[in-house]
Amino acid sequence: MKFMKLGSKPDTFQTDGNNVRYVASELVSDIIVSVGDVKFYLHKFPLLSKSARLQKMISLSNEENVDDVQIGDIPGGASAFEICAKFCYGMTVTLNAYNVIATRCAAEYLGMHETIEKGNLIYKIDVFLSSSIFRSWKDSIILLQTSKSMLPLAEDLKVVSHCIESIANKACVDVSKVDWSYSYNRRKLPEENGIDSDPNEIRTRIVPKDWWVEDLCELEVDLYKSVITSIKSKGVQPNEVIGEALKAYAYRRLPSFTKGMISCGDISKQRLIVETILWLLPTEKGSISCRFLLKLLKAAIFVELGDKAKEELVRRIGQQLEEASVSDILIRAPDKETTIYDVSIVQKILREFFMKNHNTEIESIGAGELVGIRNPGILSDASKLMVAKLIDGYLAEVAKDPNLPLSDFVDLADLVSSISRPTHDGLYRAIDTYLKEHPGISKGDKKRICKLMDCRKLSVDACMHAVQNERLPLRVVVQVLYFEQVRSAASSGTSTPDIPKGHKDLSNVSNASSRSGTTNPEDELDAVATAEELKALRRELASLRMSNGGGGNEKDVDIKPNMDKAVIGKMKGLLRSKKSFIKKWASKGGQGENSGSDSSDSIGSANPEEVKSTPSRNRRHSVS
Repeated sequence: MKFMKLGSKPDTFQTDGNNVRYVASELVSDIIVSVGDVKFYLHKFPLLSKSARLQKMISLSNEENVDDVQIGDIPGGASAFEICAKFCYGMTVTLNAYNVIATRCAAEYLGMHETIEKGNLIYKIDVFLSSSIFRSWKDSIILLQTSKSMLPLAEDLKVVSHCIESIANKACVDVSKVDWSYSYNRRKLPEENGIDSDPNEIRTRIVPKDWWVEDLCELEVDLYKSVITSIKSKGVQPNEVIGEALKAYAYRRLPSFTKGMISCGDISKQRLIVETILWLLPTEKGSISCRFLLKLLKAAIFVELGDKAKEELVRRIGQQLEEASVSDILIRAPDKETTIYDVSIVQKILREFFMKNHNTEIESIGAGELVGIRNPGILSDASKLMVAKLIDGYLAEVAKDPNLPLSDFVDLADLVSSISRPTHDGLYRAIDTYLKEHPGISKGDKKRICKLMDCRKLSVDACMHAVQNERLPLRVVVQVLYFEQVRSAASSGTSTPDIPKGHKDLSNVSNASSRSGTTNPEDELDAVATAEELKALRRELASLRMSNGGGGNEKDVDIKPNMDKAVIGKMKGLLRSKKSFIKKWASKGGQGENSGSDSSDSIGSANPEEVKSTPSRNRRHSVS
């Protein structure tokens, strides 16, 4: 740290109690200067020779025969006045980055200019600032920190502006010329970890571009804003480095920000910090990570920033959503909401993500180039796939919320339904989680949510889980079993074939529905499969595999049609068995009870014997 000594006489200021200062001298003091609660017993002559204000005040006190002079509003208080008084006496005083700004403001207040005496205190301080303090990186930061209590006088004296300019210039200097000490704790150097380093390596180590960001975190938010604004105006530092600086400041100044939240504290101060960071954000895409933007959005919601600020964050997050993780977009819902997470704001972010294609198309038309345009805003297949996987994982997390409406789940899943992804395992996991946490939803809602996934795109492991999942409607279990069998018989074993024509019969099988419309087979396919039904389906699947697997030398052309017919026939048989059981159960237990069955139009059955009219049932068999 730089310092400057003034004066040559020994310091003879003495203290009598907490509020009395005097000069140990043979001469009796002839003036009392009161600075707040502190009284200084001094001599007129040394003070009059260097201070214009004290000349006027002492002259006025002589006319009024008063020995006490009041200067309670002096900048820096009693300590700054004491330094000025010692300088008047020629006593030794030491100035450094911590006390020089207060002393400079006090000297200005006292009028210690060159017109009063050559080599006066203001002149000496200005020389010290320009020759030492402003040339030192850390001293400049310390000086700027201490200037806050001296505002606005420090600004009027141009000390603050010169200090900010000095810091900004040093932050923008070529890293090869940085030879002063600075803080850089995010990456520990070998010698800091107790590892001996080659002295030559230390001398030649490249200084990182963001070497300056941590030292600036010591500044209060308004001063920090001024420094960063000055750095940005020079156009030297890359936007990525500015982004790193803002991230470091947020981590230092906002408690728990690294965890994506803010601890309770001074909300107004935290709001000011978040507003300042948002104002300083570089506008270029990629200069700020998506994860940091999402943390800022969470902070903005917590401190209740305006809608405009939050909308701008949502827009910027949507432009680079593919960089986010599931934990990043888990944004807590406001306290007044019943749900745990705010799904609506994720929907807004997702819409902004898809807006990139639309905006690029408009720009292309305006430029008059409709062919061969590939702007950076166009969504790539890779980024779409990453976002689809992100939303699948997000749905699996929010599905654990027992208060999450089905419409929120389905609407969000629909937004990414247009993205073709190779597997629907993540979506299946989300659907299964929702069904597990919401056991009371209707069969219609189960059918609605299960329509979101394509059973042909489930992996083998997901199929194994699905056929044993009693939460799924029977229709879904049958489809999974069918496609799993088709896949196992395919020659390549990797691709998933399209639905054959025979599967339409499976989807529309009536299972002995009557022409009088007593039972709707769609309801039974949408019903939840019982454990016995699932076991029976799995046994049939295993037997079909063994029977189809025996002919290893047959061509795939012959295997697939035979296999399709076998699967469909077995599935129909199982469903007919279920229907027969239902009819017998209903006829035995339904007498004397009011009928609760719904009527439906007859659906053509593959078995002519089941087209006959059957008596209406008084009870319906439904496992939900």
